Amino acid sequence: MGAAAREVGETMSSLDGTLASVVGERYAANAACVRELAVPLTEKQFWLKPFPYGNSFGHLVLHLTGNLNYYIGAQIAKTGYVRDRPREFNDPNPPSKEEALKRFDDAVAMVIKSIRAQSAGDWSLEYSGAGTNAKIRLDMIMQCAAHMQHHIGQMIYLGYELQRQKGD
Repeated sequence: MGAAAREVGETMSSLDGTLASVVGERYAANAACVRELAVPLTEKQFWLKPFPYGNSFGHLVLHLTGNLNYYIGAQIAKTGYVRDRPREFNDPNPPSKEEALKRFDDAVAMVIKSIRAQSAGDWSLEYSGAGTNAKIRLDMIMQCAAHMQHHIGQMIYLGYELQRQKGD
């Protein structure tokens, strides 16, 4: 292999490592944000819907957990996870706050492990999953990160409203 080919290979390897590191760190930061936002919520507040529309903080945690376990776990990591999306929003007997957060943490850990396991060629492998238009793995991994951030915005708003109602 010539010097130029080695340099291109090293650059791609470096880019692959950087991509895995940056994307993995984004998932870890998102998970830390969810945890931080959940801290001040009581068990009751975690599952309370403060508006006549929308979701509770806890059901959003269940939803993010299901999303990650399906789109990355089942489809990329091949975990065998089977999703029950409607139950994520209306489980009549949800787990405790701590159990829901533990399951979320486990899903994020699986995602980060899966991201770190991607080789340079894996990022562009064909992807398919129900309910998405992602065509390659990288696109789905990025869509899931953006999806988490979308719901973190909702969680921030829910936290503010729950605190406001507590003061009324």
